[in-house]
Amino acid sequence: MSHRFDPVVLREYDVRGTVGRTLHAADGYAIGRCFATRVAETGGGRVVVGRDGRLTSEMLEAALVRGLTEGGVDVVRIGLGPSPMLYFAEAVLPDMAGGIQVTGSHNPRDDNGFKMVLRHRSLHGAGIAALGALGLSGAWSRGAGGVESLDLQDTYVDRLLQGQAPGRAPGFRIGWDCGSGAAGPVVERLTARLPGEHHLLHTVPDGHFPHHHPDPSVAANLVDLQRLVAARGLDFGLAFDGDGDRIGAVDGRGRVLWGDQILMLLAERLLLEWPGATVVGDVKSSRALFDRIVERGGTPVMGRTGHSSLKTLMAETGAPLAGEMSGHIFFGQEYYGFDDALYAAVRLIRAIDLSGRSLTELHDAMPRLISTPDLRIPVPESRKWAVIDSVAARLAAAGEAVDTTDGLRVAMGTGWWLLRASNTQAAVTVRAEAAEAGELAALLAGVEAHLAACGVPASLSGGDSPT
Repeated sequence: MSHRFDPVVLREYDVRGTVGRTLHAADGYAIGRCFATRVAETGGGRVVVGRDGRLTSEMLEAALVRGLTEGGVDVVRIGLGPSPMLYFAEAVLPDMAGGIQVTGSHNPRDDNGFKMVLRHRSLHGAGIAALGALGLSGAWSRGAGGVESLDLQDTYVDRLLQGQAPGRAPGFRIGWDCGSGAAGPVVERLTARLPGEHHLLHTVPDGHFPHHHPDPSVAANLVDLQRLVAARGLDFGLAFDGDGDRIGAVDGRGRVLWGDQILMLLAERLLLEWPGATVVGDVKSSRALFDRIVERGGTPVMGRTGHSSLKTLMAETGAPLAGEMSGHIFFGQEYYGFDDALYAAVRLIRAIDLSGRSLTELHDAMPRLISTPDLRIPVPESRKWAVIDSVAARLAAAGEAVDTTDGLRVAMGTGWWLLRASNTQAAVTVRAEAAEAGELAALLAGVEAHLAACGVPASLSGGDSPT
């Protein structure tokens, strides 16, 4: 037996597609067989499997588990929960060779996929390509693995609570929006044990996402949380994506804090406790983040966007903290080296408490640069890299200095712009930042011109927001 995956589902950082069009139950089964073969080749062991609350996740999980067990692997099913709980399980349960989370993450409701960990490292890039080749060859291991189920939520919450400051019980009044995603049940258990007063929204997982799309990196998805904070007079609010590995926040005035600003607050507290530490930010992050790390005596490192890339860079640099503009926050060896939005929430509460100021005051003290959110321009999967290459050639012909850490980051005046191919969608993404609105508009107009020359019309105006 062999299996050919649709090429568009084998992405750099995970396997993901639109169910019924590019992703099917047969793919889930084949992923199980291929992953079981890799486990056998690398020494054997058990595999933990979790899933999010999407309408197709149970179907894909069943196919995945059948593939794993028929490949000879014993499976531990931890059920519905956030992806970080799957990473936690893979890190702490005995005899674990790897883990797979069935999740569409923050993507549209009809999308789904698989995030994979093998031997405590994210499977990405060449590892995912190798699964595709293995599927085509059909050279799969065979066996009869067993299945057991385990409720890990309380154990996971116990670990999250270790992120609190010992001996303190901050009395914040906090709103939490789970976006009908997989984090909801864990957030209910977590907030029941946290000090303070907690107001919860949309905690019941629902793959229809009836309230709003679960992606806190998009301002429109934070409106419910902003209304809750205003109506109840709360200190601040926290939000999560569909599988609980992205965090968003709003202060007491309802203003959005983007991922790099959340990382800035966490980094300031970290550098008081770990003087001189390295902090990694992704290429989308504000100049203000890297400047603040230097001001506080730390060592800033800019890395590629993508959880696997940042985890690798953390390991290479020994950084205890890293983060992305998208709201992924990664913690080093003190927390297994993976991204966890719920742990980030606990650590953010700690940082605010220990600062002696409100989140609103901390936000007020940040540099007032003007920036865009992550602007996505739809481009077919088959074309998005060609667009980046074409713009790179235009920049080279114009003699522009370009940082190619990940995509094209171009500094101009007091600002900069970034154009890169999305890791997770058929799109290119743009982010820009400047000291003044007029300068930002000029930067965006320049990007629009580059894209238009590639046959990609884009209207980037109106996306600016204060950082």
